[in-house]
Amino acid sequence: MTIMLFLENFLKLALDAAPWLVLGLLIGGLIKSIMPTVWLEKHLKGDGFWPVVKAALLGAPLPLCSCGVLPAAIGLRKAGASKSATTSFLISTPETGVDSVMVTYALLGPLMAITRPIAAILSAITAGLLVGKSEQIKQVTQEDDETQPTRCCATKKKPEPVSCCSKTAEQEPVACCSKTDVNDTTKKKLEKQDSALFTSIQYAFTDLLAGIIIWLLIGLAFSAAIQTWLSADFLTAWGSGLPAMLVMIAISIPMYVCATASTPIAAGLMMSGVSAGTVLVFLLAGPASNIGSLGVIKKELGRRALIAYLSGVAVVAIVSGLLLDAFVQSNNIDIQAQLQASEQMLPLWLSWLGLGVIVIASGRLAWKKVSQD
Repeated sequence: MTIMLFLENFLKLALDAAPWLVLGLLIGGLIKSIMPTVWLEKHLKGDGFWPVVKAALLGAPLPLCSCGVLPAAIGLRKAGASKSATTSFLISTPETGVDSVMVTYALLGPLMAITRPIAAILSAITAGLLVGKSEQIKQVTQEDDETQPTRCCATKKKPEPVSCCSKTAEQEPVACCSKTDVNDTTKKKLEKQDSALFTSIQYAFTDLLAGIIIWLLIGLAFSAAIQTWLSADFLTAWGSGLPAMLVMIAISIPMYVCATASTPIAAGLMMSGVSAGTVLVFLLAGPASNIGSLGVIKKELGRRALIAYLSGVAVVAIVSGLLLDAFVQSNNIDIQAQLQASEQMLPLWLSWLGLGVIVIASGRLAWKKVSQD
């Protein structure tokens, strides 16, 4: 019976994740194919404060879960964004979104609807700055280790200036002297724009999907196991305070749950007596990561970035939770009165459609790999 329950939970999680994963893949492909590299280099390149803030604000309204944001963030990274900005985007996007804020307002009340996105953006900025700091330390360490001897008298021959229209035996004529039909150039640009959408879709369901599918399956299986064999009483028994928040961090970080789907769970926890601050910890740490996304982050950004990522998420979530509990107690706010019994979710047919797209695309990748071997 427990195996069947595990499979049911796994299927439910897969259906919840599939449409958002498809959306994330498409966004990632569009970022890679359409978004100007110059714009990304200008706004998201570098490890300073503002690129991290811009990435957090860019990702906050997007309705993507912790698995759906992975391909979008990887596309952003490959298009020129820094590790710190990519980390900020990775956290702010799944922790909050336009859809999750509306569901939070409906289920948890206005206080949580305001607190959640603010804490999510602060969490993203903090983790991004920590990643930037870790990269600076890494660069300094590498520079200290590199002790290559230099020649004190070494000179380099200054290259001869080359005319734009000059021809040599080793040099091909450059484009500035060539005459090209303006109509041909315009036609090529239009053809390039027409093929951009197809290119982005192809890239999304090949390269991006191949990089996350294994870790995604591991994360879904892990989350299904937690839901199957971990009693709900274990969560509600802790109530509130720092110990409860630490337990919530330990459980929610490896668990797969998207921002919107986590809201009904949070409402159930609050109805069972868990404090608003402890629930906020779950709402921040749960959607921000899962065991699958952590594997992809380590692969794409490195171990230092992963440690900074987890530190930023955990610390900001706990501090935000403690501050929220203190605010509620000092102002005598009745959280239970703000709860409403309602539920919002995607149509079932859309979830099955998304799952079908992922299964077919993954099957094609597997068949291609087997054929090559």
